[in-house]
Amino acid sequence: MDLSKYSLKDLLLAALKSEVESRTVYETLAHRVKNAFLKDRLVFLASEEKKHGTFIEGVYKKMFPQDTLALPDETPVPLPLVRIPTEDIPLSVVFEQAMEAEKASSQFYQGLVHQFQDIRMQKTLDAFGAMEMDHYRILEAELKTVKRFETFDSEWPMMNVGP
Repeated sequence: MDLSKYSLKDLLLAALKSEVESRTVYETLAHRVKNAFLKDRLVFLASEEKKHGTFIEGVYKKMFPQDTLALPDETPVPLPLVRIPTEDIPLSVVFEQAMEAEKASSQFYQGLVHQFQDIRMQKTLDAFGAMEMDHYRILEAELKTVKRFETFDSEWPMMNVGP
Protein backbone atom coordinates (compact mmCIF):
# COMPACT_ATOMS: atom_id res chain seq x y z
CA MET A 1 0.00 0.00 0.00
CA ASP A 2 1.49 3.34 -1.07
CA LEU A 3 1.07 5.76 1.82
CA SER A 4 3.46 8.45 0.57
CA LYS A 5 0.70 10.95 -0.18
CA TYR A 6 -0.47 11.05 3.46
CA SER A 7 1.09 12.91 6.36
CA LEU A 8 2.59 10.85 9.16
CA LYS A 9 0.12 12.44 11.54
CA ASP A 10 -2.84 11.29 9.40
CA LEU A 11 -1.34 7.82 9.10
CA LEU A 12 -0.91 7.42 12.84
CA LEU A 13 -4.42 8.70 13.51
CA ALA A 14 -5.80 6.29 10.91
CA ALA A 15 -3.90 3.41 12.49
CA LEU A 16 -5.12 4.29 15.96
CA LYS A 17 -8.71 4.73 14.78
CA SER A 18 -8.58 1.36 13.03
CA GLU A 19 -7.22 -0.39 16.12
CA VAL A 20 -9.82 1.21 18.41
CA GLU A 21 -12.69 0.32 16.07
CA SER A 22 -11.47 -3.25 15.59
CA ARG A 23 -11.15 -3.72 19.33
CA THR A 24 -14.71 -2.45 19.81
CA VAL A 25 -16.04 -4.88 17.20
CA TYR A 26 -14.29 -7.86 18.78
CA GLU A 27 -15.41 -6.89 22.29
CA THR A 28 -19.00 -6.46 21.09
CA LEU A 29 -18.99 -9.84 19.39
CA ALA A 30 -17.40 -11.51 22.41
CA HIS A 31 -20.33 -10.32 24.53
CA ARG A 32 -22.85 -11.68 22.03
CA VAL A 33 -21.54 -15.17 21.30
CA LYS A 34 -22.33 -18.11 23.52
CA ASN A 35 -19.56 -20.45 22.35
CA ALA A 36 -16.83 -20.18 25.01
CA PHE A 37 -14.00 -21.04 22.60
CA LEU A 38 -15.10 -18.41 20.08
CA LYS A 39 -15.59 -15.89 22.89
CA ASP A 40 -11.98 -16.51 24.01
CA ARG A 41 -10.72 -15.99 20.46
CA LEU A 42 -12.60 -12.70 20.17
CA VAL A 43 -11.35 -11.51 23.55
CA PHE A 44 -7.81 -12.38 22.42
CA LEU A 45 -8.25 -10.40 19.19
CA ALA A 46 -9.62 -7.42 21.14
CA SER A 47 -6.62 -7.50 23.47
CA GLU A 48 -4.23 -7.62 20.51
CA GLU A 49 -5.90 -4.58 18.96
CA LYS A 50 -5.71 -2.78 22.30
CA LYS A 51 -1.94 -3.42 22.51
CA HIS A 52 -1.44 -2.15 18.97
CA GLY A 53 -3.51 0.93 19.74
CA THR A 54 -1.54 1.65 22.90
CA PHE A 55 1.71 1.42 20.96
CA ILE A 56 0.49 3.68 18.13
CA GLU A 57 -0.84 6.18 20.67
CA GLY A 58 2.60 6.28 22.31
CA VAL A 59 4.29 6.89 18.96
CA TYR A 60 1.83 9.66 18.15
CA LYS A 61 2.38 11.39 21.50
CA LYS A 62 6.15 11.13 21.11
CA MET A 63 6.13 12.51 17.57
CA PHE A 64 3.45 15.17 18.13
CA PRO A 65 3.76 16.12 21.82
CA GLN A 66 2.18 19.53 21.26
CA ASP A 67 -1.03 18.05 19.83
CA THR A 68 -4.02 16.82 21.76
CA LEU A 69 -4.81 13.33 20.57
CA ALA A 70 -8.31 13.24 19.09
CA LEU A 71 -9.49 10.53 16.74
CA PRO A 72 -11.13 11.92 13.63
CA ASP A 73 -14.59 10.80 12.57
CA GLU A 74 -13.07 9.86 9.22
CA THR A 75 -9.53 9.63 7.95
CA PRO A 76 -8.18 10.27 4.47
CA VAL A 77 -6.47 6.87 4.54
CA PRO A 78 -8.71 4.25 2.92
CA LEU A 79 -9.05 1.49 5.51
CA PRO A 80 -12.20 -0.65 5.56
CA LEU A 81 -14.50 -0.29 8.53
CA VAL A 82 -16.32 -3.12 10.22
CA ARG A 83 -19.82 -2.27 11.31
CA ILE A 84 -22.29 -4.27 13.34
CA PRO A 85 -25.53 -2.54 12.33
CA THR A 86 -27.95 -4.80 14.18
CA GLU A 87 -27.81 -7.81 16.43
CA ASP A 88 -29.48 -9.97 13.79
CA ILE A 89 -26.74 -9.54 11.18
CA PRO A 90 -25.21 -12.96 10.54
CA LEU A 91 -21.93 -13.44 12.36
CA SER A 92 -20.41 -14.69 9.11
CA VAL A 93 -20.99 -11.29 7.48
CA VAL A 94 -19.23 -9.49 10.32
CA PHE A 95 -16.34 -11.98 10.20
CA GLU A 96 -15.95 -11.48 6.45
CA GLN A 97 -15.81 -7.70 6.95
CA ALA A 98 -13.33 -8.13 9.79
CA MET A 99 -11.15 -10.37 7.62
CA GLU A 100 -11.00 -7.70 4.92
CA ALA A 101 -10.16 -5.09 7.56
CA GLU A 102 -7.37 -7.27 8.97
CA LYS A 103 -5.92 -7.85 5.50
CA ALA A 104 -6.03 -4.12 4.74
CA SER A 105 -4.45 -3.36 8.13
CA SER A 106 -1.62 -5.75 7.33
CA GLN A 107 -0.99 -3.99 4.03
CA PHE A 108 -1.27 -0.62 5.78
CA TYR A 109 1.40 -1.52 8.36
CA GLN A 110 3.65 -2.88 5.62
CA GLY A 111 3.35 0.49 3.89
CA LEU A 112 3.81 2.41 7.13
CA VAL A 113 7.18 0.73 7.65
CA HIS A 114 8.59 2.95 4.90
CA GLN A 115 7.55 6.14 6.70
CA PHE A 116 10.15 5.59 9.43
CA GLN A 117 13.94 5.55 9.43
CA ASP A 118 14.28 3.93 12.85
CA ILE A 119 15.01 0.22 12.39
CA ARG A 120 13.26 -0.81 15.63
CA MET A 121 10.13 1.05 14.56
CA GLN A 122 10.26 -0.57 11.12
CA LYS A 123 10.57 -4.03 12.68
CA THR A 124 7.70 -3.34 15.08
CA LEU A 125 5.41 -2.16 12.29
CA ASP A 126 6.44 -5.13 10.16
CA ALA A 127 5.53 -7.40 13.08
CA PHE A 128 2.17 -5.62 13.40
CA GLY A 129 1.52 -6.34 9.72
CA ALA A 130 2.29 -10.02 10.28
CA MET A 131 0.05 -10.11 13.37
CA GLU A 132 -2.85 -8.60 11.42
CA MET A 133 -2.55 -11.48 8.95
CA ASP A 134 -2.52 -13.88 11.90
CA HIS A 135 -5.80 -12.26 12.98
CA TYR A 136 -7.10 -12.77 9.44
CA ARG A 137 -6.27 -16.48 9.63
CA ILE A 138 -7.94 -16.84 13.05
CA LEU A 139 -11.10 -15.26 11.67
CA GLU A 140 -10.89 -17.38 8.52
CA ALA A 141 -10.76 -20.58 10.57
CA GLU A 142 -13.63 -19.48 12.79
CA LEU A 143 -15.67 -18.35 9.77
CA LYS A 144 -15.85 -21.92 8.48
CA THR A 145 -17.40 -23.06 11.76
CA VAL A 146 -19.72 -20.07 11.96
CA LYS A 147 -21.02 -20.69 8.43
CA ARG A 148 -21.54 -24.36 9.17
CA PHE A 149 -23.72 -23.55 12.17
CA GLU A 150 -25.61 -20.79 10.34
CA THR A 151 -26.39 -23.25 7.53
CA PHE A 152 -27.34 -25.97 9.99
CA ASP A 153 -29.78 -23.65 11.79
CA SER A 154 -31.42 -22.58 8.54
CA GLU A 155 -31.71 -26.08 7.08
CA TRP A 156 -32.93 -27.76 10.28
CA PRO A 157 -35.12 -25.19 12.02
CA MET A 158 -36.11 -26.02 15.59
CA MET A 159 -33.81 -29.04 15.51
CA ASN A 160 -33.26 -28.89 19.25
CA VAL A 161 -36.88 -28.32 20.25
CA GLY A 162 -38.29 -31.31 22.10
CA PRO A 163 -41.79 -32.81 22.02
